[in-house]
Amino acid sequence: MGRSMTLTELKYIFAVARERHFGRAAEACFVSQPTLSVAVKKLEEELEVKIFERSAAEVTVTPLGQEIVRQAQVVLEQAAAIKEIAKRGKDPLAGPLRLGLIYTIAPYLLPDLVKQVIERARQMPLILQENFTVKLLEQLRLGEIDAAILAEPFPDTNLAVAPLYDEPFVAAVPRDHPLAARDSVTVDDLKRETMLLLGNGHCFRDHVLQVCPEFARFSDHSEGIQKSFEGSSLETIKHMVAAGMGVTLVPRLSVPKGALEGAGAPAEGDAGYVRYLPLAGEPPTRRVVLAWRRSFTRYEAIAALRNAVYACELPGCRRLT
Repeated sequence: MGRSMTLTELKYIFAVARERHFGRAAEACFVSQPTLSVAVKKLEEELEVKIFERSAAEVTVTPLGQEIVRQAQVVLEQAAAIKEIAKRGKDPLAGPLRLGLIYTIAPYLLPDLVKQVIERARQMPLILQENFTVKLLEQLRLGEIDAAILAEPFPDTNLAVAPLYDEPFVAAVPRDHPLAARDSVTVDDLKRETMLLLGNGHCFRDHVLQVCPEFARFSDHSEGIQKSFEGSSLETIKHMVAAGMGVTLVPRLSVPKGALEGAGAPAEGDAGYVRYLPLAGEPPTRRVVLAWRRSFTRYEAIAALRNAVYACELPGCRRLT
């Protein structure tokens, strides 16, 4: 009796196609590389086609393999939908909700959000993870998470999306910087400074470059004070600002409590070495949304999560309903 392909094998070939590397694909699937490689090889033998071209330098997907990988993604999505259908007869708030958040939202929203969910839906514990937008979108499609809190824009993936809040940007400058004596700053003021940016992969980096596109040109040059430096997290960037290495823009929820109340206001967590300033005029903002698969049937769980977000303090943000 012949063997049949498995969902696990389809997950493996999707991961290899995404990573273009067997080792990284195995790591993403939480298996050893030999286990993944053997499974992929068996699938190729069963189908009697070559899905991947292997070389010492890289792994590429064959033209026929690309069609197979696309169909594998469809099958994986449908398999995740079957699990959701099976939950329809149960309490939609009973059981964990797997929630992903991008790195520049999670540390500042989660403490309050978890508290609100516990108060409103104790039977629905959150299983949380932080990641980049592109990774969270993939996990949503594959059913590895149930929902994600992201910042627009992101690629249209046929997900259901509900707006949560608009969050303004705030300037962060060293406490002894000449700009620190002001009540507010302009975008033009920042363009004359050393801008500290998040590294590639962070959508907030793209948001800052939309506000100050000039810094994209200077990121690879070392002349003048307009050179931009990169950090791995917003908190790293803040410490660089505190050390006098430059200025930056941060989302409003990342500003320590009380730090926008005046030049003498203490900046909790920054040891008082960072001054946070609003941007004059209409400040740039980012729209934060909740995204989930259209096949996800726990509508009450999504509604409970949205209500929990709306119940959060969200200082300086505009709630969207």
